[in-house]
Amino acid sequence: MPIIYGHRGAKGEAPENTLFSFQHCLAQGVTHCELDLRLAQDGVLMVFHDATLKRTIGQTGTLAAKPSTELSQLDASANFNRAYPQAAKPPYCPIPTLEQLFQQCAFEHWQLEIKGVARAQAKATVLAVKNLVERYQLTERVTLTSASHQVLHAAMQWAPELSRGCVVEWRWQDPLAIAKRYNCELLALNWKLCTSRLVERSKAKGLHLSLWTVNEPKQMLRLANMGVDSLITDFPGLASATLGSR
Repeated sequence: MPIIYGHRGAKGEAPENTLFSFQHCLAQGVTHCELDLRLAQDGVLMVFHDATLKRTIGQTGTLAAKPSTELSQLDASANFNRAYPQAAKPPYCPIPTLEQLFQQCAFEHWQLEIKGVARAQAKATVLAVKNLVERYQLTERVTLTSASHQVLHAAMQWAPELSRGCVVEWRWQDPLAIAKRYNCELLALNWKLCTSRLVERSKAKGLHLSLWTVNEPKQMLRLANMGVDSLITDFPGLASATLGSR
C-alpha cells in the first residue's frame, strides 16, 4: 500500500494548514503530512499556502507583510466554516508556526513545501527550515520540497543534509530532469501526469514518487495498483479506509 500523506493536514475535512487540521489527520491514523511554508515579516516560518490572506482568512494584504505575532491572531477557520457549515470545526483556528507543529504533532514524516519566493528570500527561507529541523532533531523525518528552482538551488547549497523533493505540476515540464538537476530524492507530481512508464522510470532512478492531490477512491486504487510510493490527499481517513481494504 502506498504511504498516505495528509494534504495541508486534512484539507477536505478541516481548515487547511491549521493545528486542528494536522491533529485531525493524526486522529485518522495517518502519520505523514504535507504542508506549505512562507516567511512572515519577522522571519518566522508560518504554515500557510497562499501569498495573500484573502482566500482562507478573508482579509486583504499579504502574509509576508505582517509579523508572526499578528498572523498568529488571525482566524484561519472562518472561511472554511462558512463554506462547509455541516462540517464546521472549532470557531477559531489561528495560523500556526512550523515550530508549533513540531512541538505538538508527532508525524513520522513531513513534506515541507516552501512556496515561491523572491531570489533574495530563498536562502533565508531554506536556512530557517534547516535551523528549525535541526533544533527538533527531525533531519531524518523531513523532505524539503518546492516548485521553485530558486528554492531547490538554495536547498542544495545551504541545506545539503536535508532530503529534497521537486514539485511538478505541468505536462510541459520534465520531472525526472528537474529531480536530477537538484539531486532530489522525492518527486511530488500532479497525479494527472502519472503514467506507468513514469512510475517505472522513477523507480529505476531511486525516486520516491508522491502524487497530489488524490481525493477519489477510484483514483487512489488505480494509482496504488500502478505502484506509486505515496499519495497526498485532502481526505486522509478516506484514503486509509480505501487503500486498507484492497
